[in-house]
Amino acid sequence: MISKAGTLVKVGIADMKLASGTDLLKTSGLGSCIGIVLFDSLHSMAGMVHIMLPSSKSAKNQYENPAKFADTGIELVYKALIKKGAFPDRIKAKIAGGAQMFQFNSTSEFMRIGPRNILAVKEKLNDLNIWIDAEDVGGKSGRTIEFDTSTCLLKIRTVHKGEKTI
Repeated sequence: MISKAGTLVKVGIADMKLASGTDLLKTSGLGSCIGIVLFDSLHSMAGMVHIMLPSSKSAKNQYENPAKFADTGIELVYKALIKKGAFPDRIKAKIAGGAQMFQFNSTSEFMRIGPRNILAVKEKLNDLNIWIDAEDVGGKSGRTIEFDTSTCLLKIRTVHKGEKTI
């Protein structure tokens, strides 16, 4: 159950925000994109990033917006939480999104953005020794997510599939 909330903090596409106390973090439009929530439950603080692509390395200007990519966006949230007082060993993650929204006749791995995003997110979290507490990834439907910093619950609304909390 989601508790009575404080401020709703909206996270846009290729965006990152922090919240604490009873605030809610929310992002919409997760198709092949992934919403990653890093949180420290002891301090009731969290950060959410809405990544679009797996890696900044292939971008023309990889420093333009680090929140756009899994490799740089997750690190951005992680460092921001630590700067605000989160303890690195207590930070956990919840992730949602990474759908394969369109079917292609090509077998090109390049067009499989959702699955590539899932892999990149999991690799980066592993590199940072961040435990994935819960996930709802893959499939073919878009999602909207809302994270309650006071309960550390992630509410997920999936197109044509309803709502669940993890």
